[in-house]
Amino acid sequence: MTGTILTLIIAGVIIAVGLVTGLVVGTRRRPLPSQVKPELGEQRSDKVVGGSAVAERETPEGPERGEGLATEVVEPTTPVEAPTEAPAPAIEKPEAPESRLVRLRRRLAGSNNALSRGLLTLLSRDRIDEETWEDFEDTLLTSDLGVKPTMELVEALRDRLRVEGTADPTAARTALREELIKLVDPTLDRSLAIDRTEVPAVVMVVGVNGTGKTTTVGKLARVLVAEDKDVVLGAADTFRAAAADQLETWGSRVGVPTVRGAEGADPASVAFEAVKVGIEGEADVVLIDTAGRLHTKTGLMDELGKIKRVIERQAPVTEVLLLLDATTGQNGLTQARIFAEVVDVTGVVLSKLDGSAKGGIVIQVQRELGVPVKLVGLGEGVDDLAPFEPEEFVDALLTAD
Repeated sequence: MTGTILTLIIAGVIIAVGLVTGLVVGTRRRPLPSQVKPELGEQRSDKVVGGSAVAERETPEGPERGEGLATEVVEPTTPVEAPTEAPAPAIEKPEAPESRLVRLRRRLAGSNNALSRGLLTLLSRDRIDEETWEDFEDTLLTSDLGVKPTMELVEALRDRLRVEGTADPTAARTALREELIKLVDPTLDRSLAIDRTEVPAVVMVVGVNGTGKTTTVGKLARVLVAEDKDVVLGAADTFRAAAADQLETWGSRVGVPTVRGAEGADPASVAFEAVKVGIEGEADVVLIDTAGRLHTKTGLMDELGKIKRVIERQAPVTEVLLLLDATTGQNGLTQARIFAEVVDVTGVVLSKLDGSAKGGIVIQVQRELGVPVKLVGLGEGVDDLAPFEPEEFVDALLTAD
């Protein structure tokens, strides 16, 4: 009897212990949400897929199933709006080169050009005597015409007026116009080599820092578009952060594509890619904008040669245009000589020929380089770049405002 009672007591204790253990284990298996913590090794990231937020949890790989990524879709609390496309910019119609010449001639004639002012003052005198000739010579020398061209012009004028036997200012004016045109040399070929052959024509624009090459390339694109040319722009100035953006803006305004690379990319590779795009798209002309460089920096100057060589693996460079600031005078001529030694300069673009520029730089730079001035810039307007015409230039110098 005693043994039976003892057995029942032991069984009751065992059952009680089992019930308590079950309650404790059950509680641990059902934690509250606020108490959940990721196990060691778990990672969580959120991303948006198709308008819904997807929570990803990477769990350790199981020994049998090999499961690696578990995801759950969480609907966004706020609706996701589809992006709106910005309206395409309106394509501008550039001004025709013919009308530019008339407008630019009028602007040059009305400028404060030192040579123009000096010549008009001298020719307004009642008679031309020895003092007039000396003043005339000084005016030419201070206008960056150069010693040799100045001596040639003065001697030719004096001989001509002596033979004709007159010192009349009107006759002197006519003679001066004709002799100046001879110095500017209308026989030089000032046309741009932009005719497409089997491949596009390629034009490189080079120059020192701060002369406005990117702006000039953009304006030149407008000139070519006005002539119904298909143009591709190459932003090979990869050292200046805003250069590619600026060139792309110029191109978008006239519907011209721009090839660009990352900031600091190899300029030669960008130029190569631009020419490749031009060939594949059967463009007429590829314009390459290069970074400004000091003519005294040998490494940067050598880079120009590299760009040209790389381009010519696909197509010949038909023009190398050197951009010069007309206000720099003799310093501009020094720059021109060194650039011409590194790359075969085929033509000169003179910017800022109005205002304080000295018109004699046109004659001097042509004498120094043996290449013509092909384009001139006479203002800040988008169409203030035009082909250089010797007779128009001389007439503007000799036209009163």
